[in-house]
Amino acid sequence: NKNAWSAKEIAYGCPRLPTFAERLMGKFSVAVPIFVALSCFGSMNGGVFSVARMFFVASREGHLPEILSMIHVRKHTPLPAVIVLYPLTVLMLFVSDLYSLLNFLSFARWLFIGLAVTGLIYLRHKRPDMHRPFKVPLFIPVFFALTCFFIVALSLYSDPINTGIGCAITLTGIPAYYLFVVWDNKPKWFRRLMGSMTRTLQIILEVVPSEQHKD
Repeated sequence: NKNAWSAKEIAYGCPRLPTFAERLMGKFSVAVPIFVALSCFGSMNGGVFSVARMFFVASREGHLPEILSMIHVRKHTPLPAVIVLYPLTVLMLFVSDLYSLLNFLSFARWLFIGLAVTGLIYLRHKRPDMHRPFKVPLFIPVFFALTCFFIVALSLYSDPINTGIGCAITLTGIPAYYLFVVWDNKPKWFRRLMGSMTRTLQIILEVVPSEQHKD
């Protein structure tokens, strides 16, 4: 069968998707990389919007610096929360091995998604009368949380070094949380420094607190 892969192609790891598309669709296979690129662009676009809003809400709740909860005076967008993504993206570009980067990031991503869904299950048990805009059967979040933790365990097994680095970086959030959120009696010089930095960034980025902008 001319459309089947040979044993040599499978053994030497030929590109699976292009080869599959070429064998299955012939000349139309050139459209597959285009659709893949468009899919990646759509995912990246959605990621920029969602992650920036996560920083914005976390800052508004007092878990991140105050500047990240501010919006632009004319565009009405959380500009600082969007800009903070760019240095992180540039740092990721220095990683030469794409598969290591995927393992490095997927560990933290699926770990926190699993923990968030586990929190939903916990609240369903501890606060059953809590108002919920919509409610799904309990087996759905249980199954999804187990799937997330399975992916995390698989990452630890397949690439323990990069996954361990990701785990170590994730754990640095614990002392940062106690230092910047839980610790209320910060010294005056620290508060003055943070206030001065916030005002300077407000002037440069032309941003104000969202509540002040509504007024």
